[in-house]
Amino acid sequence: MSEKEEFEVKAKVNVQNKSEDIWNNLVFYFIPNIFTKQTLDSLGQSSAYPGIVKIHTVETDGETVDFSLEQDTLKIDLNNELSPNSEVNVSFTYNLTLPDKGLRYTKNNGNYYLAQFYPMLATYRNKAWNKEDYRFKGETYHTNFSDFNVTYKLPIDYTLVSSSPNDPKEVKKVGTLQANNVKDFFIAILKEHFLIEKEVENTDIRVFGYGDDKELSQEISDIASDAFAYFGKTIGPYPHNQLDIVLDGKSMEYPGVVTAYTIGDFDKLSPTLLKSTVVHEIAHQWFYGVISNDPYHEAWLDEGFAEFATGLYFYSKSNEDVPYSDLYEMIKRLKPLPVNLSLEQYDQSNQSSYIYGKSNAMLWKLFEERGGIKEAEKFLKTYYDNYKFKEIDSEEFIRFTKYYFKLEDNSVFKDWLEVN
Repeated sequence: MSEKEEFEVKAKVNVQNKSEDIWNNLVFYFIPNIFTKQTLDSLGQSSAYPGIVKIHTVETDGETVDFSLEQDTLKIDLNNELSPNSEVNVSFTYNLTLPDKGLRYTKNNGNYYLAQFYPMLATYRNKAWNKEDYRFKGETYHTNFSDFNVTYKLPIDYTLVSSSPNDPKEVKKVGTLQANNVKDFFIAILKEHFLIEKEVENTDIRVFGYGDDKELSQEISDIASDAFAYFGKTIGPYPHNQLDIVLDGKSMEYPGVVTAYTIGDFDKLSPTLLKSTVVHEIAHQWFYGVISNDPYHEAWLDEGFAEFATGLYFYSKSNEDVPYSDLYEMIKRLKPLPVNLSLEQYDQSNQSSYIYGKSNAMLWKLFEERGGIKEAEKFLKTYYDNYKFKEIDSEEFIRFTKYYFKLEDNSVFKDWLEVN
């Protein structure tokens, strides 16, 4: 990072062909290109301060290769075909500046959020690259678990927060970060903040706050630590020794990091909603961070489960009954669509009602007559043990649930899941 807010990036990706097919090309997500003026204009979006991206070189095993970049799809034509069980090293050099109001990938209040800032290899499914068009609502990328090694050089007076468990305790201008077996790698470069730390289950939970919100930040630290302990005990072990919560920007989850402040382009969340949102994003460390799913085609499997786990935490802390009737009344107001459709099959104005809302309600309904909260907790623990660091889809969820509850047919799923 230069003093002029420009980033120079050198990325090297070791790609392994674990399919049974011969590959003649590779497909990457390159999301920084979405937030350039040219791409935003072509998509009918506007930004007073778009980002800039300039790719200098693309090479495979040291040889220059042809590539195309359209919106966020970066396609590379291989000089030599890649046979099954073979690998290739792909190198990129490029420069970028971050946009204002760039959703996850953005700068805000003097802070820089490098989300999906590097070429991210798409998954390969059914003899094709599983790459969908970028959407401004919902997670439209899907990646496999990978190992990361990141070397950085920053101007002085910044703090670095990342998906790595070895973030420097003190500001360093140059350093190296590592993270293994994570779905993506996030970096936040922060200015002027205060820090609240608490150790829970040998994990350092760090809250980065701003302005005069020290009392609220302390409350968030307390509830985050409590929820973290609950999820670890109830679901399964958190895989890292650090969890960072940055109280700025769009509320999102990343491996080892949570950001929380707003939802969409709205104003700051109320204290109550902010606390609930932080717990929801922490739950994603298990449902997305450990148990993987395709967030474009199966978004309910992380959003619905994170919302359900959030509710489990809050109801486990109170003597209140779960408001089943309220949840089911909400469902009645929706069109009878399943919750496991791809993002493009929902109207963007109400996709969250299905992916977050209806899926959460139907999970509660699944347990209402099958042991309630205690049985739900046992279910999640078994679910975690079976699928940690694996990928799940709706078909596998149904298979597992039928086995767990000894169900004879799919009748409990017919009102909410599209079943093949």
